[in-house]
Amino acid sequence: MATDFKILIHKNSDNLHLKLIGDFDRASAYEVLNSLKKNCRGASRVFIHTSCLNHIHPFPRDVFHNQLNMLKKRSFLVAFTGQNSGKLIPNGKEFS
Repeated sequence: MATDFKILIHKNSDNLHLKLIGDFDRASAYEVLNSLKKNCRGASRVFIHTSCLNHIHPFPRDVFHNQLNMLKKRSFLVAFTGQNSGKLIPNGKEFS
């Protein structure tokens, strides 16, 4: 994992917020996915905040997209926010 990467997690009612901070590499992608798996119970919407990301590595981003598709079977909507959202949104489109 990138040594400067961390995730701030906040849950309220049926919303889960993940604020990503630092560099997004392969280990970071899996850390985000694991955080989603652990915290998505009861959430109908997940907001992934990207403004505090520095560098987003392309290969881990693709791995993240594939795994996120499998997680979507848990029936929650995902919204990417922030200035780096376009770099993380699968196919450059809003993902739900």
